[in-house]
Amino acid sequence: MPTKKKRTKETFRVSGQDLVDKVKQLLHEGNIRKITILDKNGREIVKFPLTFGVVGVAAAPVVAAVGAIAALITECTIAVEREE
Repeated sequence: MPTKKKRTKETFRVSGQDLVDKVKQLLHEGNIRKITILDKNGREIVKFPLTFGVVGVAAAPVVAAVGAIAALITECTIAVEREE
């Protein structure tokens, strides 16, 4: 019987200009299951469910979408769900 993996949640407050770099850093870590971007009032802007091993070319659409969002907001929170 497979063991259930532990999921943890973290949040990071970033400025719009740092959003893309932080998401790239998180994707590079590789154990991310979901990234949610919230506006400064805590409302969800977008959610990206991810699979293990999403790096490089597979992450390009996520990074492009985050770049478009970063151009529109000044401050946000990134909520990250990790699976260990």
